[in-house]
Amino acid sequence: MELTAELLLHAYSIGIFPMADDRDDPEVFWVDPKRRGVLPLDQFRISRSLARTIKRARFQISYNQDFAGVVDGCADRPQTWINDEIHERYVELHDYGHAHSIEVWEGDQLVGGSYGVSLGGAFFGESMFSRRTDASKVALAYLTSHLTACGFTLCDTQFITPHLASLGAIEISRAAYQSRLKDALEVDADFTARALPTAQEILQRRTQTS
Repeated sequence: MELTAELLLHAYSIGIFPMADDRDDPEVFWVDPKRRGVLPLDQFRISRSLARTIKRARFQISYNQDFAGVVDGCADRPQTWINDEIHERYVELHDYGHAHSIEVWEGDQLVGGSYGVSLGGAFFGESMFSRRTDASKVALAYLTSHLTACGFTLCDTQFITPHLASLGAIEISRAAYQSRLKDALEVDADFTARALPTAQEILQRRTQTS
């Protein structure tokens, strides 16, 4: 079956997503985990050290300025599930307005970021990368605040890692995920509806949720 942007959107709408065994494997398979990782948008944890990094404004943050560069950064590791086909289809989804990226810059260098797919009020986080300490955490801090401001209700992380768990991600059953997904798809959210939050707004949110 040919992997198309339309097929990808349908897959996300029913709770599955594609992966490849590695970057050189042309085959794509579909994944529907029994236990699903989600990041509750009101429970993102900003540690004191991360708060200091954000407050110092070491990085500059943007969204949708270099989507392909973020995907490249996420694939730039010894083992990756992002093959050429997946890379091309997600860039196509970005062109259609259904895939978005958060970029973290140090001067004119892209040093971190995260990307994912939006559908209704659901955001399906695909991957993130970091070339500087805390760069991916900063990306997620801005991402979760931005999703909340834009009306999203579900942030899917697919799987749980210790890194994501330390930031507030939890694991739920497939049935619970399907229920949350169904509700989120009924929500009218727009990733591009607002500018990114300021560092002050993100740090204020930490005070309110800590």
